[in-house]
Amino acid sequence: MKILLTGGTGFIGSELLKLLTTHQVVLLTRSPERARQHLQHTDLGNIEYLDSLDRLADLNHIDAVINLAGEPIADKRWTRQQKEKICKSRWEITEKIVELIHASTEPPSVFISGSAVGYYGDQQEHPFDECLKVNSDEFPHMVCAQWEHIAKRAKSEQTRVCFLRTGVVLGEHGGALAKMLLPYKLGVGGPLGNGNQYMPWIHILDMVRAIMYLLETSHAHGAFNMCAPHPVTNRIFSSTLAKTLKRPHILFTPKWVMEIAMGESACLLFDSMRAKPKKLTELGFKFSYSRIEPALKHLLQERS
Repeated sequence: MKILLTGGTGFIGSELLKLLTTHQVVLLTRSPERARQHLQHTDLGNIEYLDSLDRLADLNHIDAVINLAGEPIADKRWTRQQKEKICKSRWEITEKIVELIHASTEPPSVFISGSAVGYYGDQQEHPFDECLKVNSDEFPHMVCAQWEHIAKRAKSEQTRVCFLRTGVVLGEHGGALAKMLLPYKLGVGGPLGNGNQYMPWIHILDMVRAIMYLLETSHAHGAFNMCAPHPVTNRIFSSTLAKTLKRPHILFTPKWVMEIAMGESACLLFDSMRAKPKKLTELGFKFSYSRIEPALKHLLQERS
């Protein structure tokens, strides 16, 4: 299979490439030379580096598209300029991909495009799946809803479209977990606010396996919650993390402190989303890490 991949040098994309070694990959990257260096242990000669989609007239030669590109949403305060950057980095590249699919006489059979559980906003303690209808003016929902709306335009009898409503991806070499470790290692870890907010998480290995499953399952389409079957509250997550690291779990961080530090983006830490991966499990996907304790042990103990 020949696959066009965006975001391939990022946290998820780099791990996904390890599963694509038997496929031909066209990797979109602003800096092909830097990408070659970054992926030197992953590239088995199956990766072609592309610095701009403008070099393509259509996608007739591409069997599948996986679109993971986007400015990190949690790395900086949400100033007006940063919000524009977050939106443009997702929407514009997706619009270009849709244009190329429409220009193709033999378009890709599948377009897998990013999204996030932020689509749902704060749902408190209520469990939900992909059927939940949301009408919100919060920034994360607006970003994801428009992102999915653009990608959906690629749908046709020849091309199925899947949206990855991704939760908190846990991995040893990046993502949210790496940012959480320092306070715990210093002995000052603990819950955020009252700790009752639900956190939809997924192990990085399950994340990339699930993407492959959607790639290879010809009847998969629509939105998928990319999160483990057992979301946990922030309090349970933080206590399990402390236990796994054999560190104290004593200091809680008040919500107002994080709101001062992060501004509007603090909602990423305090919105409660008890998301369930109903559609993935109904498709037959089996999670290797469905519960938080073995997932953290695998990432922090067995690999240390």
